[in-house]
Amino acid sequence: MNQKISAKNGDKFFGFLVHTAALITLLSLGGIIVSLIIASIPSMKAFGFSFLWTTEWDTNTETFGALIPIYGTVITSIIALIIAVPISFGIALFLTELAPNWLKRPLGIAIELLAAIPSIVYGMWGLFVFAPIFMRYFQEPLNKALADVPVLSTFFTGPAYGTGILTAGIILAIMIIPYIASVMRDVFDQTPVMMKESAYGIGCTTWEVIYRIVLPYTRNGVIGGIMLGLGRALGETMAVTFIIGNVYDLNGFSLFAPGNSITSALANEFAEADPGLHTSALMQLGLILFAITFIVLAISKLMIMRLAKQEGKK
Repeated sequence: MNQKISAKNGDKFFGFLVHTAALITLLSLGGIIVSLIIASIPSMKAFGFSFLWTTEWDTNTETFGALIPIYGTVITSIIALIIAVPISFGIALFLTELAPNWLKRPLGIAIELLAAIPSIVYGMWGLFVFAPIFMRYFQEPLNKALADVPVLSTFFTGPAYGTGILTAGIILAIMIIPYIASVMRDVFDQTPVMMKESAYGIGCTTWEVIYRIVLPYTRNGVIGGIMLGLGRALGETMAVTFIIGNVYDLNGFSLFAPGNSITSALANEFAEADPGLHTSALMQLGLILFAITFIVLAISKLMIMRLAKQEGKK
C-alpha cells in the first residue's frame, strides 16, 4: 500500500514538473511577444502600416521603413533553401541507401561537425575567402554572359562586389545543410527495412524504392527538417552581417547587389541606437521577424496536417 501511495505521489510530482515546464515556456513566449509589441508602439504610431513597405531608413531625420530588411531576410532565406534542400536530400539518401558501411559513420560525423562551426567563422570565411573568389570566378563572368539576356540580366548582373544578397544566401545554404541533412538522414533511417526489402524483391530500382517507399513514409519528417533549416536561415545574424553588405538600398532586383536583413540591421544598430523612435523601429523589426518565423512554422504545420488528411483518404 505504501509503495502504491509513494508511486502515485511520484507521478503527481512528475506531472507537476512537466506542466510547470510547459507553462514557463508559454509564459516566456508570451512575455517576449508582449515586450516586443510594447517597445514597438512608438514606431507603430509614427509610421503605421507604411513601415512595412517604406524603403527609407534615415536615423538623422528619424524616418524608418522595413521593406529593405524584410526583402533581404526573405530573399536570402529562399536562396539558401533552393541550394541547401537538394544537396541535403542527396547527402541523406547517399548516407542511408547508397554509402558503404565503412563510410556512413565518418561522413555523417563530418557533416554534423559543420553545424558546430560558429556563425562568425562562416562570416569571416565568407568575407575574406569566399567573396573574392565568388566575385572573380562567378559574378564577373556571369555579368558578361547574361548582360543581354532578358529576365536573367535583371537578377544576375550589376557591380561585382563579392558581397551581396546572393553571397549571403550561399553562405546561409552552407550553414543550414548540416541541419537539414541530419534530420533527413534520421527520418530516412526510420523507414522499416522490410518495406524496402519487399520493394527490392519485386524488382524496384534504388530510385523507385526511394521515391515510392522512403519519401512517402518520411514526408512529415522531411518537411520538418526543411522548416528547421529555414528557421535557422531566417534567424542567422553574424554571418549575414559580414556578407550581405548592410546597405539600405534595393538596387533593383539584382542578386549581386548589397542589401540588408532584419538580423544584420539589429546587430549593426541596436547597441548605438538612440532611445526613442530609432530603438522602437528596431524593436518593430524584431517583431516582424518573429511574425515571419511564426508564419513559416504555421504553414509547415498546415502542410503536414493536409498531407496526413490525404493519406487518411487514400
